[in-house]
This record gives sequence, C-alpha cells and structure tokens, in this order.
Amino acid sequence: MSDSYPDIKSVVARVITNKPVRKTPYQVKGVFMRQYSDEPIVPMLDGSYRDRFLYPRVQVKILNEQIYIIGINEGVESVLSICDKFESLDFGNITFEIQDCDIEDANQQFIPAKHLVRYRFITPWVALNHMTGGKYKFLTNQEKPSYLNKLLGQNIIFLANEVGISLEDNIFTKVKVSSLFPKPVDENKWGAFMGEFKTNFILPNYIGIGNGITRGFGTIYGMFNPESFSFDKEALMEDAKGQEIEPLEKREDLECISASEVPKPKRRKRSSNKNKKHQNKNKKHQNKNKKNKQKYYSNTNKGNIQTRNNPYNQKKRSPGHGHLFSEEFDIEEENRDDNKKPNDSKDDYKFNTEKHHKKQHKF
Repeated sequence: MSDSYPDIKSVVARVITNKPVRKTPYQVKGVFMRQYSDEPIVPMLDGSYRDRFLYPRVQVKILNEQIYIIGINEGVESVLSICDKFESLDFGNITFEIQDCDIEDANQQFIPAKHLVRYRFITPWVALNHMTGGKYKFLTNQEKPSYLNKLLGQNIIFLANEVGISLEDNIFTKVKVSSLFPKPVDENKWGAFMGEFKTNFILPNYIGIGNGITRGFGTIYGMFNPESFSFDKEALMEDAKGQEIEPLEKREDLECISASEVPKPKRRKRSSNKNKKHQNKNKKHQNKNKKNKQKYYSNTNKGNIQTRNNPYNQKKRSPGHGHLFSEEFDIEEENRDDNKKPNDSKDDYKFNTEKHHKKQHKF
C-alpha cells in the first residue's frame, strides 16, 4: 500500500456469551450505556460525537446470535477498553455471562487497492431510499446494475473522505445482487438487496454500507480471506475456489466513479448562541400552541367536550421521520428520546448525506 495514505486501523470484537443473543443492536447498545456509563465507548454510541464523525466509529451487530462490536480508527481503543471490562450483560428479562472476547484487528484500511477485492453482504444492503428508489423503478433492467454500482461507489468515496483519505484514484465497482427487485425494509419501505460486489478499495470486515447502518443493515465481509469466515463456511469456501484477484483493466462491466464527483463531508461549526436561538424558537412554538389551544376552546361547546377526544389532553404523536435526500447518500432526521427503548426505529440514523453535512442535528 502507498505510504501517502494514513494507516486507518479497525478492530472486530466477537463477544462470546453463555447463551445465544436474540436482541437488537439498539438493545445491546442500551445495556452498554447503562452498565458501562463511564466507558469511552458510550459517547461513540449515544451521538455525542455526531459533530465530529458523520460515519459511526463504533458499530454493534448481532450476527448468528452473537454480538459483534466494530471499532474504526478513533473507535478502536474504546472497543478494546470495554472488552477488558466485560463480565455480564443484564437486559432485565435475561442476563448473559461474558465468557470471552475474540479480537480481530487490521491495519491499512480505507485505502485503494491495485486489484479488485470481493465483498459479500451478510445482511441486506439497503441501497434505496424514497428518492433513489423512485428513480430506480423507472430504469430498465439493463440500467439498474449501473445505477447500483454508482450508488455503491459514491458511498465508498464518502467513507474514504470521512476517515481522512484524499483519493486520487478512481473507484471501480461491480455489484452482483440476487435479484434486481428490491425487498422493502420495515416501515420506511427502503429497498434492500442481497448479494456481493467488487471494488478496488480496502474496507474493514463487518462495517455497514448504505442505509440503516445502526440497525445492522449493509454489513459486509471481505472474500479475500474466506477461511476465516464462519457463516456457512463450507459454502463460501467452495464459492471462492479458483478465485483470483482480478487486475484492473478497461472493462465494460465496471462502473468508474471519480472522487471529484462526490463532495467531501462538511461540518457546521457550532455557534455560541446556538442554544439561545433554539430556546427562542421553542418559546415561539409554545406561544403558538397556546393561542391555538385557546382558539379551540373558544369555538367549542365546553359541555360537549370529552376528555378522551380533546386533542390537547392527548399525548402528542411524533410526526414520524423527516427525511433529507440526495442522489449520493441519504440521512434520516430524528428527534431522539433517550427514554425510549433501544430498538425503537426512531433511533435509526444515517451518516452519509451531503445535505446532512450542511445541517447537523443535535441529540
């Protein structure tokens, strides 16, 4: 690898428990934050560093009923630190005893490769949001693979920019999905695919790409070392037989994306009077609600009002997710409530929108 690129490290910790873990990543992160509140991993999980990192430096996955904690660059030490302190995880209805942590680390990640490297999605790749999905459905079957290649390449370039890699080389991608018809994902109706891809870029195992990273979607595994892969190991080893690393040549089946086509992440500086403006905005909103409430009562026969039908006596429902979309990446806005269950879908957020780079959200 070239010495001109910084050495980005990654670590994967597989937490070995005394029983299978049938929990969501949000539930696991919630236990981490409650039981190990003083550990440096907590700010990596609770959004404290959102102004610094647009892509999560620590990711939690549940794979094959086991907990995987992935640390990237600034998140490596915090993952190693909490692994040294693990004893048990108490979920209230069940407690898992920690027997061991299997640590796998790697150097020189997020840098270009001279050859194509093969990766497989081991959880669904949520490539399409409402905007990109709308465009995708009007494409012909011949155009769809190229569109997916472009989306993937732009995500890879975003990741490189986010960790401080200044790309000079073009990124080549070739996506192979099991079906060109995306599978809808949860209430957002995002479009998900299963399959694999090739690219001339080194990516850490188990990181997420695309939408729903914090839900565990888009998890990848590099097929350059299939013997270390434990999910259906025999099938993957058979599939990798005879595989050679392909040289980069002019090939019509590869999509080429230039780093200049994808804007670099931008962060808005926090102003000292930010909180004051936010308070003034809330005050105006409260006054408006008060006027609306008074208007409601003045126009209604009080004798016929039933408390259960009075909208001002009911709990306000969340308006749902707001979305910011861009061609390259997407992010889902949220109003986070730390008292909600860790697996609440409203805690899902993305880390890769150019519009988000211009508009940060405070947790």
